Amino acid sequence: MLERTRELWPPEYSKHVAWRVQTLDHMHNDDVFRQGMREFYQTRPAAFISHWIDTIDPRNAAKGDPTRMPFILFKRQRQMVEFFHQCLLSECSGLVEKSRDTGATWAACAFSVWVWLFYQGASVGWGSRKEQLVDRIGDIDSIFEKLRVIIQALPPAFRPLRYDVAFMKLINHDNGASITGESGDEIGRGGRKLIYFVDEAAHIEHPELVEAALSENTRVRVDISSVMNGTVFQARREAGYDWEPGQSMRKDSTAVFVVDWRDHPMKSQQWYDERRSKFQNDGLLHIFAQEVDRDYSAAVTNNIIRREWIASAVDAHSKLGVADEGQWVAGLDVADGGGDRNAVAKRKGGVLKFVDEWGERDTGLTARRAVDHCRGTLPIEVFYDCIGVGAGVKAETNRLNDENLLPKGMVFVPWDAGSAVLMPDSRVVENDTASPINKDFYGNLKAQGWWNLRRRFEQTHRAVSEGIKIDIEKDLISIDLKCPRLRQIEKELTQPTTTFSGRMRLLVEKTPEGARSPNIADAIMMAYYPSNQSSYNWRGTWIS
Repeated sequence: MLERTRELWPPEYSKHVAWRVQTLDHMHNDDVFRQGMREFYQTRPAAFISHWIDTIDPRNAAKGDPTRMPFILFKRQRQMVEFFHQCLLSECSGLVEKSRDTGATWAACAFSVWVWLFYQGASVGWGSRKEQLVDRIGDIDSIFEKLRVIIQALPPAFRPLRYDVAFMKLINHDNGASITGESGDEIGRGGRKLIYFVDEAAHIEHPELVEAALSENTRVRVDISSVMNGTVFQARREAGYDWEPGQSMRKDSTAVFVVDWRDHPMKSQQWYDERRSKFQNDGLLHIFAQEVDRDYSAAVTNNIIRREWIASAVDAHSKLGVADEGQWVAGLDVADGGGDRNAVAKRKGGVLKFVDEWGERDTGLTARRAVDHCRGTLPIEVFYDCIGVGAGVKAETNRLNDENLLPKGMVFVPWDAGSAVLMPDSRVVENDTASPINKDFYGNLKAQGWWNLRRRFEQTHRAVSEGIKIDIEKDLISIDLKCPRLRQIEKELTQPTTTFSGRMRLLVEKTPEGARSPNIADAIMMAYYPSNQSSYNWRGTWIS
Protein backbone atom coordinates (compact mmCIF):
# COMPACT_ATOMS: atom_id res chain seq x y z
CA MET A 1 0.00 0.00 0.00
CA LEU A 2 1.34 3.40 -0.99
CA GLU A 3 2.85 5.47 1.82
CA ARG A 4 3.35 9.15 1.10
CA THR A 5 6.07 11.39 2.51
CA ARG A 6 4.68 12.82 5.73
CA GLU A 7 4.95 16.26 7.22
CA LEU A 8 6.07 16.76 10.76
CA TRP A 9 2.84 16.77 12.73
CA PRO A 10 1.28 18.09 14.86
CA PRO A 11 2.55 21.66 14.33
CA GLU A 12 4.20 23.62 17.13
CA TYR A 13 1.07 25.50 18.12
CA SER A 14 2.77 27.48 20.91
CA LYS A 15 5.22 29.04 18.46
CA HIS A 16 2.40 29.84 16.09
CA VAL A 17 0.34 31.53 18.81
CA ALA A 18 3.40 33.57 19.82
CA TRP A 19 3.80 34.67 16.19
CA ARG A 20 0.12 35.68 16.10
CA VAL A 21 0.48 37.83 19.21
CA GLN A 22 3.60 39.53 17.90
CA THR A 23 2.12 40.17 14.45
CA LEU A 24 -1.15 41.53 15.84
CA ASP A 25 0.80 43.91 18.08
CA HIS A 26 2.73 45.12 15.04
CA MET A 27 -0.52 45.61 13.10
CA HIS A 28 -2.02 47.55 15.98
CA ASN A 29 0.89 49.98 16.05
CA ASP A 30 1.58 50.34 12.32
CA ASP A 31 -1.25 51.31 9.96
CA VAL A 32 0.90 50.77 6.85
CA PHE A 33 1.83 47.25 8.00
CA ARG A 34 -1.82 46.48 8.80
CA GLN A 35 -2.96 47.58 5.34
CA GLY A 36 -0.16 45.60 3.72
CA MET A 37 -1.20 42.47 5.61
CA ARG A 38 -4.80 42.82 4.44
CA GLU A 39 -3.68 43.24 0.83
CA PHE A 40 -1.41 40.20 1.16
CA TYR A 41 -4.23 37.95 2.37
CA GLN A 42 -6.71 39.22 -0.23
CA THR A 43 -5.25 36.79 -2.80
CA ARG A 44 -3.90 34.09 -0.47
CA PRO A 45 -6.74 32.19 1.25
CA ALA A 46 -4.59 29.26 2.42
CA ALA A 47 -2.13 31.60 4.15
CA PHE A 48 -4.94 33.53 5.82
CA ILE A 49 -6.56 30.31 7.10
CA SER A 50 -3.34 28.89 8.54
CA HIS A 51 -2.35 32.23 10.09
CA TRP A 52 -5.63 33.47 11.59
CA ILE A 53 -8.42 30.90 11.64
CA ASP A 54 -9.12 28.47 14.49
CA THR A 55 -10.68 25.02 14.39
CA ILE A 56 -12.25 22.87 17.11
CA ASP A 57 -11.86 19.16 17.80
CA PRO A 58 -14.06 18.05 20.76
CA ARG A 59 -12.29 14.67 20.83
CA ASN A 60 -9.21 16.32 22.34
CA ALA A 61 -11.10 16.85 25.60
CA ALA A 62 -10.83 13.13 26.39
CA LYS A 63 -7.02 13.46 26.36
CA GLY A 64 -6.95 16.71 28.31
CA ASP A 65 -5.73 18.62 25.24
CA PRO A 66 -7.15 21.98 24.10
CA THR A 67 -10.21 21.56 21.89
CA ARG A 68 -9.61 24.89 20.08
CA MET A 69 -6.41 25.34 18.09
CA PRO A 70 -5.05 27.29 15.10
CA PHE A 71 -6.23 25.72 11.85
CA ILE A 72 -2.79 25.13 10.39
CA LEU A 73 -3.42 23.41 7.07
CA PHE A 74 -1.38 20.38 6.11
CA LYS A 75 -0.14 20.11 2.52
CA ARG A 76 -3.17 18.44 0.93
CA GLN A 77 -5.54 20.80 2.75
CA ARG A 78 -3.59 23.78 1.37
CA GLN A 79 -3.98 22.28 -2.09
CA MET A 80 -7.70 21.81 -1.44
CA VAL A 81 -8.08 25.49 -0.54
CA GLU A 82 -6.19 26.34 -3.74
CA PHE A 83 -8.67 24.10 -5.57
CA PHE A 84 -11.62 26.09 -4.15
CA HIS A 85 -9.87 29.33 -5.12
CA GLN A 86 -9.22 28.17 -8.69
CA CYS A 87 -12.85 27.05 -9.07
CA LEU A 88 -13.89 30.56 -8.02
CA LEU A 89 -11.41 32.38 -10.27
CA SER A 90 -12.15 30.16 -13.28
CA GLU A 91 -15.91 30.03 -12.66
CA CYS A 92 -15.79 26.24 -12.86
CA SER A 93 -17.55 23.59 -10.82
CA GLY A 94 -15.64 21.16 -8.65
CA LEU A 95 -16.07 18.00 -6.62
CA VAL A 96 -14.15 16.86 -3.53
CA GLU A 97 -14.08 13.11 -2.99
CA LYS A 98 -12.92 12.65 0.58
CA SER A 99 -12.00 10.09 3.15
CA ARG A 100 -13.78 10.77 6.42
CA ASP A 101 -12.02 12.98 8.99
CA THR A 102 -9.66 14.72 6.59
CA GLY A 103 -10.95 18.22 7.36
CA ALA A 104 -12.60 18.90 4.00
CA THR A 105 -15.72 20.57 5.42
CA TRP A 106 -13.67 22.65 7.88
CA ALA A 107 -11.40 23.78 5.02
CA ALA A 108 -14.42 24.75 2.88
CA CYS A 109 -15.95 26.65 5.82
CA ALA A 110 -12.68 28.51 6.38
CA PHE A 111 -12.48 29.36 2.67
CA SER A 112 -16.09 30.61 2.80
CA VAL A 113 -15.19 32.98 5.63
CA TRP A 114 -12.20 34.23 3.64
CA VAL A 115 -14.54 35.02 0.71
CA TRP A 116 -16.97 36.68 3.14
CA LEU A 117 -14.16 38.92 4.43
CA PHE A 118 -12.36 39.83 1.22
CA TYR A 119 -14.93 39.76 -1.65
CA GLN A 120 -17.11 42.84 -1.89
CA GLY A 121 -20.80 41.88 -2.10
CA ALA A 122 -20.06 38.14 -2.36
CA SER A 123 -22.81 35.62 -1.65
CA VAL A 124 -21.73 32.13 -0.55
CA GLY A 125 -24.24 29.28 -0.38
CA TRP A 126 -24.14 26.11 1.71
CA GLY A 127 -26.45 23.12 1.52
CA SER A 128 -26.73 19.63 2.96
CA ARG A 129 -29.34 16.88 3.11
CA LYS A 130 -30.79 17.83 6.54
CA GLU A 131 -31.35 21.17 8.23
CA GLN A 132 -29.55 20.14 11.42
CA LEU A 133 -26.46 19.36 9.38
CA VAL A 134 -26.52 22.89 7.96
CA ASP A 135 -27.24 24.72 11.22
CA ARG A 136 -27.86 23.57 14.74
CA ILE A 137 -27.00 26.05 17.45
CA GLY A 138 -24.23 24.74 19.68
CA ASP A 139 -23.52 21.67 17.52
CA ILE A 140 -20.02 21.94 16.10
CA ASP A 141 -20.84 19.16 13.62
CA SER A 142 -23.19 21.58 11.82
CA ILE A 143 -21.78 23.80 9.08
CA PHE A 144 -22.94 27.17 10.43
CA GLU A 145 -21.72 26.46 13.95
CA LYS A 146 -18.28 25.93 12.39
CA LEU A 147 -18.65 29.23 10.54
CA ARG A 148 -19.70 31.07 13.70
CA VAL A 149 -16.78 29.62 15.67
CA ILE A 150 -14.37 30.74 12.95
CA ILE A 151 -15.74 34.29 12.76
CA GLN A 152 -16.02 34.85 16.49
CA ALA A 153 -12.41 33.72 17.02
CA LEU A 154 -10.99 36.09 14.37
CA PRO A 155 -8.72 38.84 15.70
CA PRO A 156 -10.43 42.27 15.69
CA ALA A 157 -7.95 43.37 13.02
CA PHE A 158 -9.73 41.05 10.54
CA ARG A 159 -13.24 40.70 11.94
CA PRO A 160 -15.83 43.08 10.41
CA LEU A 161 -16.91 46.05 12.52
CA ARG A 162 -20.54 45.46 11.58
CA TYR A 163 -21.87 41.97 10.99
CA ASP A 164 -24.91 39.86 11.87
CA VAL A 165 -24.91 36.20 12.93
CA ALA A 166 -28.30 34.48 12.54
CA PHE A 167 -29.73 31.02 11.89
CA MET A 168 -28.34 29.83 8.52
CA LYS A 169 -27.27 33.38 7.69
CA LEU A 170 -24.12 35.49 8.17
CA ILE A 171 -24.08 39.10 6.94
CA ASN A 172 -20.95 41.26 6.64
CA HIS A 173 -22.30 44.82 6.65
CA ASP A 174 -18.83 46.27 6.04
CA ASN A 175 -18.70 44.91 2.48
CA GLY A 176 -22.20 43.52 1.80
CA ALA A 177 -21.08 39.88 1.68
CA SER A 178 -23.20 37.00 3.00
CA ILE A 179 -23.17 33.28 3.69
CA THR A 180 -26.55 31.52 3.67
CA GLY A 181 -27.67 27.94 4.15
CA GLU A 182 -30.35 25.64 2.74
CA SER A 183 -31.25 21.98 3.21
CA GLY A 184 -32.88 19.03 1.46
CA ASP A 185 -34.97 19.80 -1.61
CA GLU A 186 -34.58 23.55 -0.97
CA ILE A 187 -30.89 23.56 -1.88
CA GLY A 188 -30.32 26.17 -4.58
CA ARG A 189 -33.69 27.91 -4.18
CA GLY A 190 -32.37 30.94 -2.28
CA GLY A 191 -31.14 33.15 -5.11
CA ARG A 192 -27.87 33.72 -6.98
CA LYS A 193 -24.55 32.77 -5.38
CA LEU A 194 -20.93 33.49 -6.23
CA ILE A 195 -20.03 29.97 -5.05
CA TYR A 196 -22.18 27.16 -3.61
CA PHE A 197 -20.95 24.26 -1.45
CA VAL A 198 -23.02 21.06 -1.19
CA ASP A 199 -21.84 19.03 1.78
CA GLU A 200 -22.28 15.21 1.79
CA ALA A 201 -23.56 15.55 -1.76
CA ALA A 202 -23.65 11.78 -2.35
CA HIS A 203 -26.33 11.46 0.33
CA ILE A 204 -28.81 14.06 -0.96
CA GLU A 205 -32.27 12.47 -1.05
CA HIS A 206 -33.55 14.06 -4.30
CA PRO A 207 -30.42 15.03 -6.24
CA GLU A 208 -32.35 15.73 -9.45
CA LEU A 209 -34.16 18.65 -7.76
CA VAL A 210 -30.87 20.04 -6.49
CA GLU A 211 -29.35 19.70 -9.96
CA ALA A 212 -32.13 21.76 -11.52
CA ALA A 213 -32.01 24.47 -8.85
CA LEU A 214 -28.25 24.92 -8.70
CA SER A 215 -27.84 25.02 -12.47
CA GLU A 216 -29.62 28.39 -12.39
CA ASN A 217 -28.18 29.55 -9.07
CA THR A 218 -24.40 29.64 -9.46
CA ARG A 219 -21.55 29.25 -11.91
CA VAL A 220 -19.35 27.70 -9.23
CA ARG A 221 -20.72 24.65 -7.48
CA VAL A 222 -18.49 22.50 -5.26
CA ASP A 223 -19.75 19.11 -4.08
CA ILE A 224 -18.02 17.62 -1.03
CA SER A 225 -18.73 14.06 0.08
CA SER A 226 -17.63 10.64 1.12
CA VAL A 227 -18.64 8.10 -1.51
CA MET A 228 -21.88 6.25 -2.20
CA ASN A 229 -22.53 3.83 -5.04
CA GLY A 230 -25.10 4.58 -7.75
CA THR A 231 -25.49 8.30 -7.02
CA VAL A 232 -25.41 11.50 -9.07
CA PHE A 233 -22.27 12.39 -7.12
CA GLN A 234 -20.59 9.23 -8.42
CA ALA A 235 -21.73 9.95 -11.99
CA ARG A 236 -20.33 13.48 -11.84
CA ARG A 237 -17.08 12.23 -10.33
CA GLU A 238 -16.61 9.58 -13.02
CA ALA A 239 -17.43 12.05 -15.80
CA GLY A 240 -15.01 14.64 -14.39
CA TYR A 241 -11.22 14.90 -14.45
CA ASP A 242 -8.76 14.72 -11.56
CA TRP A 243 -7.25 18.15 -10.83
CA GLU A 244 -3.86 18.78 -9.28
CA PRO A 245 -2.21 22.08 -8.29
CA GLY A 246 -0.87 24.08 -11.24
CA GLN A 247 -3.35 22.53 -13.67
CA SER A 248 -5.77 24.80 -15.52
CA MET A 249 -9.49 24.18 -15.11
CA ARG A 250 -11.97 23.27 -17.84
CA LYS A 251 -15.44 24.74 -18.11
CA ASP A 252 -16.83 21.70 -19.96
CA SER A 253 -16.27 19.22 -17.13
CA THR A 254 -16.19 18.94 -13.36
CA ALA A 255 -12.80 19.27 -11.69
CA VAL A 256 -12.25 16.50 -9.12
CA PHE A 257 -10.07 16.85 -6.05
CA VAL A 258 -9.36 13.71 -4.02
CA VAL A 259 -8.30 13.88 -0.37
CA ASP A 260 -7.34 10.46 0.95
CA TRP A 261 -6.62 9.26 4.49
CA ARG A 262 -2.96 8.91 3.49
CA ASP A 263 -2.82 12.66 2.89
CA HIS A 264 -3.38 13.34 6.59
CA PRO A 265 0.01 13.52 8.36
CA MET A 266 -1.46 12.02 11.55
CA LYS A 267 -2.79 8.90 9.81
CA SER A 268 -0.25 6.12 9.41
CA GLN A 269 -0.54 2.55 8.18
CA GLN A 270 -0.81 1.49 11.81
CA TRP A 271 -3.76 3.87 12.28
CA TYR A 272 -5.40 2.42 9.17
CA ASP A 273 -4.90 -1.19 10.24
CA GLU A 274 -6.26 -0.55 13.74
CA ARG A 275 -9.33 1.33 12.44
CA ARG A 276 -10.02 -1.32 9.82
CA SER A 277 -9.79 -4.06 12.42
CA LYS A 278 -12.25 -2.22 14.68
CA PHE A 279 -14.83 -1.87 11.92
CA GLN A 280 -14.30 -5.48 10.88
CA ASN A 281 -14.81 -6.62 14.46
CA ASP A 282 -18.13 -4.79 14.50
CA GLY A 283 -19.26 -6.33 11.20
CA LEU A 284 -19.08 -2.97 9.43
CA LEU A 285 -16.15 -3.37 7.08
CA HIS A 286 -18.22 -2.08 4.15
CA ILE A 287 -18.73 1.24 5.97
CA PHE A 288 -14.98 1.50 6.50
CA ALA A 289 -14.45 0.78 2.80
CA GLN A 290 -16.84 3.58 1.84
CA GLU A 291 -15.84 6.17 4.40
CA VAL A 292 -12.07 5.61 4.54
CA ASP A 293 -11.05 3.70 1.40
CA ARG A 294 -13.50 5.69 -0.79
CA ASP A 295 -14.77 2.41 -2.29
CA TYR A 296 -17.95 3.08 -4.27
CA SER A 297 -18.75 -0.62 -4.59
CA ALA A 298 -18.58 -1.30 -0.85
CA ALA A 299 -22.29 -0.82 -0.03
CA VAL A 300 -23.74 -4.17 0.95
CA THR A 301 -26.37 -5.38 -1.51
CA ASN A 302 -26.00 -9.16 -1.13
CA ASN A 303 -26.85 -11.64 1.60
CA ILE A 304 -26.74 -10.29 5.12
CA ILE A 305 -25.39 -13.51 6.63
CA ARG A 306 -22.87 -15.70 4.82
CA ARG A 307 -23.11 -19.46 4.70
CA GLU A 308 -19.58 -19.98 6.03
CA TRP A 309 -20.39 -17.88 9.08
CA ILE A 310 -23.32 -20.17 9.88
CA ALA A 311 -21.10 -23.23 9.50
CA SER A 312 -18.67 -21.75 12.02
CA ALA A 313 -21.54 -20.99 14.40
CA VAL A 314 -22.70 -24.62 14.58
CA ASP A 315 -21.54 -25.84 18.02
CA ALA A 316 -19.35 -22.72 18.31
CA HIS A 317 -19.65 -22.64 22.10
CA SER A 318 -17.98 -26.04 22.28
CA LYS A 319 -15.30 -25.02 19.77
CA LEU A 320 -14.55 -21.90 21.83
CA GLY A 321 -14.77 -23.58 25.21
CA VAL A 322 -17.72 -21.44 26.33
CA ALA A 323 -20.01 -22.79 29.05
CA ASP A 324 -23.52 -23.69 27.96
CA GLU A 325 -25.27 -21.28 30.33
CA GLY A 326 -27.25 -18.05 30.50
CA GLN A 327 -30.80 -16.74 30.47
CA TRP A 328 -33.54 -18.17 28.28
CA VAL A 329 -34.94 -15.90 25.54
CA ALA A 330 -37.36 -16.75 22.72
CA GLY A 331 -38.63 -15.19 19.51
CA LEU A 332 -42.10 -15.86 18.07
CA ASP A 333 -42.82 -14.97 14.45
CA VAL A 334 -46.57 -14.97 13.81
CA ALA A 335 -47.93 -16.08 10.43
CA ASP A 336 -49.69 -13.27 8.58
CA GLY A 337 -51.59 -15.16 5.88
CA GLY A 338 -51.06 -16.99 2.61
CA GLY A 339 -48.42 -19.70 2.82
CA ASP A 340 -46.79 -18.04 5.82
CA ARG A 341 -46.09 -20.12 8.92
CA ASN A 342 -45.58 -19.46 12.62
CA ALA A 343 -42.13 -20.03 14.07
CA VAL A 344 -40.50 -20.06 17.49
CA ALA A 345 -36.80 -19.97 18.38
CA LYS A 346 -35.27 -20.35 21.85
CA ARG A 347 -31.77 -19.58 23.04
CA LYS A 348 -29.93 -20.07 26.30
CA GLY A 349 -27.39 -17.28 26.62
CA GLY A 350 -25.75 -17.13 23.19
CA VAL A 351 -26.63 -20.72 22.22
CA LEU A 352 -29.61 -21.42 19.95
CA LYS A 353 -31.27 -24.50 21.44
CA PHE A 354 -34.61 -25.00 19.73
CA VAL A 355 -36.70 -23.96 16.72
CA ASP A 356 -40.07 -25.08 15.40
CA GLU A 357 -42.63 -23.88 12.87
CA TRP A 358 -46.29 -24.69 12.17
CA GLY A 359 -49.10 -23.55 9.91
CA GLU A 360 -51.87 -22.67 12.40
CA ARG A 361 -53.85 -19.55 11.43
CA ASP A 362 -55.60 -19.14 14.80
CA THR A 363 -53.44 -16.73 16.85
CA GLY A 364 -54.94 -18.04 20.09
CA LEU A 365 -53.70 -21.54 19.29
CA THR A 366 -50.37 -20.06 18.17
CA ALA A 367 -49.95 -18.31 21.51
CA ARG A 368 -50.78 -21.47 23.46
CA ARG A 369 -48.34 -23.55 21.39
CA ALA A 370 -45.59 -21.00 22.07
CA VAL A 371 -46.38 -21.23 25.79
CA ASP A 372 -46.05 -25.04 25.64
CA HIS A 373 -42.68 -24.74 23.87
CA CYS A 374 -41.36 -22.37 26.56
CA ARG A 375 -42.85 -23.68 29.80
CA GLY A 376 -39.92 -26.01 30.48
CA THR A 377 -37.27 -23.25 30.30
CA LEU A 378 -38.21 -20.66 32.90
CA PRO A 379 -37.72 -17.78 33.47
CA ILE A 380 -38.05 -16.70 29.85
CA GLU A 381 -39.06 -13.66 27.83
CA VAL A 382 -40.81 -14.33 24.52
CA PHE A 383 -40.49 -11.56 21.93
CA TYR A 384 -43.41 -11.81 19.52
CA ASP A 385 -44.27 -10.07 16.27
CA CYS A 386 -46.98 -7.74 17.57
CA ILE A 387 -48.17 -5.98 14.40
CA GLY A 388 -51.27 -7.09 12.47
CA VAL A 389 -52.36 -10.60 13.35
CA GLY A 390 -49.79 -10.62 16.16
CA ALA A 391 -52.24 -8.57 18.21
CA GLY A 392 -54.13 -11.82 18.76
CA VAL A 393 -51.13 -13.26 20.62
CA LYS A 394 -51.26 -10.37 23.07
CA ALA A 395 -54.99 -10.87 23.66
CA GLU A 396 -54.56 -14.59 24.30
CA THR A 397 -51.53 -14.27 26.59
CA ASN A 398 -53.35 -11.53 28.56
CA ARG A 399 -56.27 -13.93 29.02
CA LEU A 400 -53.98 -16.73 30.14
CA ASN A 401 -52.28 -14.39 32.60
CA ASP A 402 -55.60 -13.12 33.99
CA GLU A 403 -56.73 -16.70 34.56
CA ASN A 404 -53.37 -17.70 36.13
CA LEU A 405 -52.69 -20.11 33.28
CA LEU A 406 -49.51 -18.41 32.08
CA PRO A 407 -46.49 -20.03 33.80
CA LYS A 408 -44.83 -17.84 36.40
CA GLY A 409 -41.61 -16.40 35.00
CA MET A 410 -42.87 -16.36 31.39
CA VAL A 411 -43.34 -12.87 29.91
CA PHE A 412 -44.51 -12.03 26.38
CA VAL A 413 -42.91 -8.82 25.03
CA PRO A 414 -44.12 -7.05 21.84
CA TRP A 415 -41.59 -6.65 19.02
CA ASP A 416 -42.49 -4.24 16.18
CA ALA A 417 -40.27 -4.69 13.10
CA GLY A 418 -41.27 -1.33 11.64
CA SER A 419 -40.69 0.73 14.78
CA ALA A 420 -37.90 3.21 15.41
CA VAL A 421 -34.41 1.91 16.10
CA LEU A 422 -33.04 1.36 19.59
CA MET A 423 -30.44 3.80 20.93
CA PRO A 424 -31.14 6.18 18.00
CA ASP A 425 -28.38 8.67 18.84
CA SER A 426 -25.68 6.07 19.56
CA ARG A 427 -23.02 5.28 16.99
CA VAL A 428 -23.24 2.16 14.84
CA VAL A 429 -19.64 1.49 15.90
CA GLU A 430 -19.49 2.15 19.63
CA ASN A 431 -17.33 5.05 20.85
CA ASP A 432 -16.39 6.04 17.31
CA THR A 433 -17.37 9.60 16.41
CA ALA A 434 -16.67 8.98 12.72
CA SER A 435 -19.28 6.22 12.60
CA PRO A 436 -22.88 7.07 11.57
CA ILE A 437 -25.53 7.17 14.28
CA ASN A 438 -28.14 4.41 14.42
CA LYS A 439 -31.14 6.50 13.34
CA ASP A 440 -29.30 7.65 10.20
CA PHE A 441 -28.01 4.19 9.29
CA TYR A 442 -30.94 1.82 9.95
CA GLY A 443 -34.35 2.23 8.36
CA ASN A 444 -36.23 0.49 11.17
CA LEU A 445 -35.89 -1.93 14.08
CA LYS A 446 -35.98 -4.95 11.75
CA ALA A 447 -32.90 -3.74 9.87
CA GLN A 448 -31.12 -3.03 13.15
CA GLY A 449 -32.04 -6.48 14.49
CA TRP A 450 -30.84 -8.27 11.37
CA TRP A 451 -27.60 -6.29 11.33
CA ASN A 452 -27.04 -7.22 14.97
CA LEU A 453 -27.53 -10.88 14.00
CA ARG A 454 -25.07 -10.48 11.14
CA ARG A 455 -22.50 -8.99 13.50
CA ARG A 456 -22.90 -11.95 15.89
CA PHE A 457 -22.38 -14.49 13.11
CA GLU A 458 -19.37 -12.67 11.69
CA GLN A 459 -17.76 -12.22 15.10
CA THR A 460 -18.35 -15.85 16.00
CA HIS A 461 -16.91 -16.97 12.65
CA ARG A 462 -13.78 -14.91 13.25
CA ALA A 463 -13.44 -16.22 16.77
CA VAL A 464 -13.63 -19.81 15.49
CA SER A 465 -11.51 -19.39 12.35
CA GLU A 466 -9.05 -16.66 13.40
CA GLY A 467 -8.95 -16.94 17.16
CA ILE A 468 -9.99 -13.37 17.91
CA LYS A 469 -11.44 -12.66 21.34
CA ILE A 470 -15.09 -11.66 21.48
CA ASP A 471 -17.57 -10.44 24.07
CA ILE A 472 -19.46 -13.67 24.82
CA GLU A 473 -22.69 -11.96 25.94
CA LYS A 474 -22.81 -9.46 23.10
CA ASP A 475 -21.13 -11.21 20.18
CA LEU A 476 -21.52 -14.99 20.45
CA ILE A 477 -24.10 -16.98 18.50
CA SER A 478 -23.82 -20.76 18.63
CA ILE A 479 -26.23 -23.25 17.09
CA ASP A 480 -26.51 -26.36 19.24
CA LEU A 481 -25.82 -29.57 17.31
CA LYS A 482 -29.05 -30.97 18.77
CA CYS A 483 -31.13 -28.02 17.55
CA PRO A 484 -33.91 -29.18 15.17
CA ARG A 485 -34.07 -28.15 11.51
CA LEU A 486 -30.38 -27.25 11.09
CA ARG A 487 -30.57 -27.28 7.29
CA GLN A 488 -33.65 -25.09 7.27
CA ILE A 489 -32.00 -22.69 9.69
CA GLU A 490 -29.02 -22.36 7.35
CA LYS A 491 -31.23 -21.85 4.30
CA GLU A 492 -33.42 -19.20 5.90
CA LEU A 493 -30.60 -17.26 7.54
CA THR A 494 -28.83 -16.82 4.19
CA GLN A 495 -31.95 -15.64 2.38
CA PRO A 496 -32.41 -11.98 3.52
CA THR A 497 -30.52 -9.27 1.65
CA THR A 498 -30.02 -5.57 2.22
CA THR A 499 -31.42 -2.64 0.34
CA PHE A 500 -31.70 1.09 1.05
CA SER A 501 -34.66 3.40 1.56
CA GLY A 502 -35.17 6.65 -0.32
CA ARG A 503 -33.37 8.32 2.57
CA MET A 504 -30.40 5.92 2.11
CA ARG A 505 -31.09 4.00 5.31
CA LEU A 506 -30.52 0.27 5.57
CA LEU A 507 -33.54 -1.99 5.02
CA VAL A 508 -33.96 -5.76 4.85
CA GLU A 509 -35.44 -7.65 1.90
CA LYS A 510 -36.52 -11.09 3.18
CA THR A 511 -38.56 -12.53 0.33
CA PRO A 512 -36.96 -12.37 -3.11
CA GLU A 513 -39.20 -13.43 -5.98
CA GLY A 514 -40.30 -17.05 -5.60
CA ALA A 515 -39.19 -17.37 -1.97
CA ARG A 516 -41.36 -17.64 1.12
CA SER A 517 -40.86 -15.64 4.28
CA PRO A 518 -37.97 -16.96 6.44
CA ASN A 519 -40.09 -17.32 9.59
CA ILE A 520 -37.60 -19.36 11.63
CA ALA A 521 -34.83 -16.90 10.78
CA ASP A 522 -37.07 -13.99 11.83
CA ALA A 523 -37.80 -15.74 15.14
CA ILE A 524 -34.06 -16.24 15.69
CA MET A 525 -33.39 -12.59 14.93
CA MET A 526 -36.02 -11.43 17.43
CA ALA A 527 -34.65 -13.76 20.10
CA TYR A 528 -31.20 -12.22 19.73
CA TYR A 529 -32.32 -8.59 19.60
CA PRO A 530 -34.69 -7.65 22.45
CA SER A 531 -37.06 -4.69 22.12
CA ASN A 532 -36.90 -1.62 24.33
CA GLN A 533 -39.80 -2.95 26.41
CA SER A 534 -37.72 -5.87 27.63
CA SER A 535 -36.05 -6.43 30.97
CA TYR A 536 -33.30 -8.05 28.91
CA ASN A 537 -31.05 -5.39 27.46
CA TRP A 538 -29.42 -5.26 24.05
CA ARG A 539 -26.04 -6.37 25.43
CA GLY A 540 -27.55 -9.67 26.47
CA THR A 541 -27.86 -9.22 30.23
CA TRP A 542 -30.88 -8.98 32.48
CA ILE A 543 -31.82 -5.64 33.99
CA SER A 544 -32.65 -5.99 37.65
